[in-house]
Amino acid sequence: MDHLLHLDRTLDELDPPHWAPPAPDATHLVRKVYGLRRVLLGELGPADLRTLISQQVALPYVLPLAVRLLLEIDGRYGWSVACEDAFGTHPVAICHEWNTIAHLNDYEGRPEARPFTREEIQRFLDYADDQVDRAVRAKRKGALAAYRDATLFKVIYGWGLRRTETSKLDVVDFGRNAKAPQFGRYGTLNVRYGKAKKGQPPRRRNVLSVMDWAVDAVADYVENVRPRFGCEDHPALWVTERGGRVKPAEINARFVAYRDALKLPKALTVHSARHSYVTHLTEDGVDRRFLQQQVGHENDSSTAIYTHVSDDFMNTMLHRALAPALAPFPANKDR
Repeated sequence: MDHLLHLDRTLDELDPPHWAPPAPDATHLVRKVYGLRRVLLGELGPADLRTLISQQVALPYVLPLAVRLLLEIDGRYGWSVACEDAFGTHPVAICHEWNTIAHLNDYEGRPEARPFTREEIQRFLDYADDQVDRAVRAKRKGALAAYRDATLFKVIYGWGLRRTETSKLDVVDFGRNAKAPQFGRYGTLNVRYGKAKKGQPPRRRNVLSVMDWAVDAVADYVENVRPRFGCEDHPALWVTERGGRVKPAEINARFVAYRDALKLPKALTVHSARHSYVTHLTEDGVDRRFLQQQVGHENDSSTAIYTHVSDDFMNTMLHRALAPALAPFPANKDR
């Protein structure tokens, strides 16, 4: 019955979609799983199966192999013999992706996380700009880094990005959008390191620019400030004064320093700016499906979790929904 286990085929053949080769800076685990998906199932060993199972990769095909291997290695169970005698075959999986229901949503973050209010995000971004002015007036080192970070936070909010996505941006990730020529070369942002599912490579998405002031900020940084770091050959959008790429931990440290200086609630995190992007654009009337695509959510339920609209917006929507029902009937001209 080995033919039922597809021992002469690979997971890449059996479990679509086909995986693209890992990026040059992909983790060792991603590279390992990518390689295992290209190995014939009959050649996978116990350690290989353990890796695939721990990352929940192609479980309908991997778990039967693991059971088979367990029965072959440890005969004390006697399952294989009993099943052969009773059913004429060895144990096989009966639960597959096509006959089971997924119960998990891809929600990330802590339940107490909330977005910035419009006033809070304005205060935060203004404070970041003030740090640039203070450094320039004091003629001290750090003005370039302060300008970089002020722009970085505007990009997180202006394009609804995650912290890691932001740190891995390159200058060439911005491109033109024929439908929005007013944004020039900053009409779209190619996010190449979106949040990945377990054992899978990062997910890509294109985010369209919608906030003109954010486009102006990043254009000014790229064209006038970034060159002063002296890192012309470095691809990163956010470079350090030592010629490296800004790391997520450094983004978080600067965010916490600014937040605490303003005495804003500690419930606000870098990720709160992403929540704010969804919430504020929802209040501005932007289509939910468009926002779902912008932030890279597979399910609308995840986007709904991000949305924390104000009472005024809720009341406006309620009035709009009830208006047709409460409108007076037109007068009958025949009377």
